[in-house]
Amino acid sequence: MRTFFLQARSRVAYDSETKMLKKLTVGVIGKDGRTSAIEKALRSNARVRVVHMSEWKGKPAQDALQEVLRAARTDRPDFVVVGPEEPLEYGVVNELHKIGVPSVGPTKSLARLESSKAFTRELVREYGISGNPEYQVFKSSSSVLKEIRQYLDHLVDEKGGFVIKPDGLTGGKGVKVSDVHLFSTDEAVAYCQETLAAQHSAVIVEEKLEGEEFSFQSFSDGFHVKHMVVVQDHKRAGEGDSGPNTGGMGSYTCPDHSLPFLRSEHIEQAKSINAAVVDALYKKTGERYKGILYGGFMVTQDGIRLIEYNARFGDPEALNVLSILKTDFAEICEAIVTGTLGRLTVEFEHLATVCKYVVPLGYPDSQIKGDLIDLSAVSSNQGGRLERYFAAVNERDDGVYLTGSRAVAFVGIGKDLEEAENIAETAASAVRGPVFHRRDIGTNALIQHRINHMREVESRSVHPDRQCGS
Repeated sequence: MRTFFLQARSRVAYDSETKMLKKLTVGVIGKDGRTSAIEKALRSNARVRVVHMSEWKGKPAQDALQEVLRAARTDRPDFVVVGPEEPLEYGVVNELHKIGVPSVGPTKSLARLESSKAFTRELVREYGISGNPEYQVFKSSSSVLKEIRQYLDHLVDEKGGFVIKPDGLTGGKGVKVSDVHLFSTDEAVAYCQETLAAQHSAVIVEEKLEGEEFSFQSFSDGFHVKHMVVVQDHKRAGEGDSGPNTGGMGSYTCPDHSLPFLRSEHIEQAKSINAAVVDALYKKTGERYKGILYGGFMVTQDGIRLIEYNARFGDPEALNVLSILKTDFAEICEAIVTGTLGRLTVEFEHLATVCKYVVPLGYPDSQIKGDLIDLSAVSSNQGGRLERYFAAVNERDDGVYLTGSRAVAFVGIGKDLEEAENIAETAASAVRGPVFHRRDIGTNALIQHRINHMREVESRSVHPDRQCGS
């Protein structure tokens, strides 16, 4: 069997006989806005042929895995890029490795960084990495509910609140926060009991943090880490951060690659944590983390805290960063699978981006399906740049149909946040059909609200407000 790093596989990069770069066949797994952005970034390289191997969702995992393996044996991709988290948890990278195909994505053991929140908390604690909040992991036992109640009371008294997280993938909808989703200790204990009874191996109970969240993603080949642009996502369905949590309604970046409420030391802390986690994973498992490391962080009055890790690109965050990536994405992927990322300079344009997702009415709890939407009024001729990424839709000869989740994402790209937001909003507003989007993402009013929130949290008279891009 060929080795995991496939350093001897000459067609990955260079043909010594013809002195020319070889054509690449790249397999992609997934069907969402993130996967659309991955495929578009790969296709920007003329020597890349993209093979869509499986949507994965909507079918049993074993069937999806066999579909991937059949495609791999037929098309013999040079490497595979895994979009969503489910294939990683199921071990698709391990199975592809068995037939000699490398992946941009971690093995099943390393993907526990996302699939097991308990694993991540304990890893960070074991290797002395900063960022953990106060927490405790609870597993089923005869006295577990009593122990959970005692710890909840402690967090309410000492920290002002709590967060409960099932130990496993929940599609971004399993986390419950006191005074937001749970309004008493009794409700919290009942949710823990329900979670443990629903085949989750454990629940993690953490202190409730106050601050502003941000996403910080890094490329990793297991030896080296190259960082991306910091992004802020918007999970709530409604404007003004109201309504239920979703997979993400949109996100933005600033031309200076920071955010208005962040300071340079915050970003440096996030970089340090991401790099330390990659190193700790190797020490813990003996395996190199090859793929995307996506850290969810919060800046608090006490500095940076780690909310969670994902083992793949964020959605929508991938749409922002890949839209302004200057370095060839296919070359980054090659460097990841061959362990040569340290030789590559990864650069992003100094432009602002605003992503807005158009979603079906009723999303995320009672969304409609099967309806036709009209994109004919969407124009890309607005000044600046507009990127469009299809997600949960079916494209047919007579139009585009909703399938029940986030449908189409529009990314406005401009010299500043105001221009980028106007481009994205004009496009999203032009979609006709039973859909909606958050009009406030990327607006000055919402940004100022975040700045004011951090001023209140930090009580920081010595750190004047920044403007996006300043």
